[in-house]
Amino acid sequence: MTATSSIANPLRDPQDRRLPHIPEPCALVIFGVTGDLARKKLIPAVYDLANRGQLPAAFVILGFARRDWDHGEFEELARDAAKAHARTPWREDVWNRLAGNFKFVPGSFDDDAAFDTLSATLDELRDTHAIPGNAAFYFSIPPGAFPTVLRQLERTGAADNSVSGGWRRVVVEKPFGNDLESARELDDVVDDVFTAEDVFRIDHYLGKETVQNIMALRFANALFEPVWNSHYVDSVQLTMAEDVGIGSRAGFYDSAGAARDVLQNHLLQLLALTAMEEPVGYAADEIRTEKLKVLRAITLPEDLETYAVRGQYSEGWVAGEKVRGYLAEDNIADGSTTETFVAVKLGVQNRRWAGVPFYLRTGKRLPRRVTEIAVVFKRAPHLPFHDYDTETLGQNQLVIRVQPDEGITVKFGSKVPGTGMELRDISMDFHYGEAFTESSPEAYERLIRDVLLGDKTLFPDAAEVEASWAVIDPLEEFWAGRKPSPYPAGTWGPQAAENMMDIDDRSWRRA
Repeated sequence: MTATSSIANPLRDPQDRRLPHIPEPCALVIFGVTGDLARKKLIPAVYDLANRGQLPAAFVILGFARRDWDHGEFEELARDAAKAHARTPWREDVWNRLAGNFKFVPGSFDDDAAFDTLSATLDELRDTHAIPGNAAFYFSIPPGAFPTVLRQLERTGAADNSVSGGWRRVVVEKPFGNDLESARELDDVVDDVFTAEDVFRIDHYLGKETVQNIMALRFANALFEPVWNSHYVDSVQLTMAEDVGIGSRAGFYDSAGAARDVLQNHLLQLLALTAMEEPVGYAADEIRTEKLKVLRAITLPEDLETYAVRGQYSEGWVAGEKVRGYLAEDNIADGSTTETFVAVKLGVQNRRWAGVPFYLRTGKRLPRRVTEIAVVFKRAPHLPFHDYDTETLGQNQLVIRVQPDEGITVKFGSKVPGTGMELRDISMDFHYGEAFTESSPEAYERLIRDVLLGDKTLFPDAAEVEASWAVIDPLEEFWAGRKPSPYPAGTWGPQAAENMMDIDDRSWRRA
């Protein structure tokens, strides 16, 4: 055998990521395919993957919903959705390769006959599309419907790898449960129907390039590690602000609120990535091990009255447009006490972070849309300059901008040109859009592909979900029966959120 013939094929080596890996022939089953998530994110992501050559030749999308459609009508809807929302340019030749690979099964979640048809349709793909039993089930449906659909898949054998002859995986959207108890109950059902390694709990924030870059920033560079600890870091701020209201999500949002919708998953995951220790390797189990240590080390402040703030937006102005308050939104009950804003102070009790406060805030109808992580460093222990030369000098910051305007900002002090020694803060920026010629893929592109490949690196496991609920449940218990503080739309939340920072002699970063 020659040396050349003994070289491993990188397309088949899971450790070699120089070339994109292509999933095996498979089907993607989308429950709730008529919803916004499927139309605006999932189907366009599938088109984008096809456009980038990252789907197998044998691939089928199978939609399930309560609509009286045939396969052709579903394909036409999918075409419109992809054309309207895809990230990559529209190409007829790409769509023509997908055309004919759309199937639709009408029915409700309690319709046994519909699930029998679904199972039979997947079996038929062996002969019609050369797909040997591989299928991923995407739950783009309300969390309350999860158990019903899971039991239907169990009843028909559609979730059983041994029955299907291939792999069967399930993708569950957040929130996973609405408290620790319900999360554990749902875990039991999911793990009873699917094997644990075939369950993918999706948090789309983990699919964003800027979130993945947190690990690259920290662990691929020697510059940051020496100061990434309580000796040099004063505090960490994590902000996820939205300028929009609840839109058409009233039914879900009014039963969940900002803490369950965002704090429990997105922000705690960002906190874990920011605070985690370096993993042994870049593998799913190794990364989850380090994130779980952080989540289990999180502590709540003793004074929740001061450091756990809830708010609800009232009428106000956003981007020059007058908007109504939460209680005036469609399908919101009069007197609802659901929060649309949360700000909390958390601690991470381990050797690296003890004594460093982590301030988390999220809200709707804030002045602008932004998600960022700001690491605020301690002030220099001694300044050899006159006080009047440093009056406007603040603290050094490293800011990771997750969205929009993705990139990194380093804020530090510099001399102002002139004959004096005046110092002030300046910023040095890195922008993804300027540094790289290729645009970043959408989060769902990456995550759908990883599901089809069976790569769980970017998916929280059950232990992470439970550890997150262990942080949120005491907050929800404290807030029970209390009304959230009102704040005018277009402002940065209720005054109590500013007060909690003032008490600590700090201030929120104006994103």
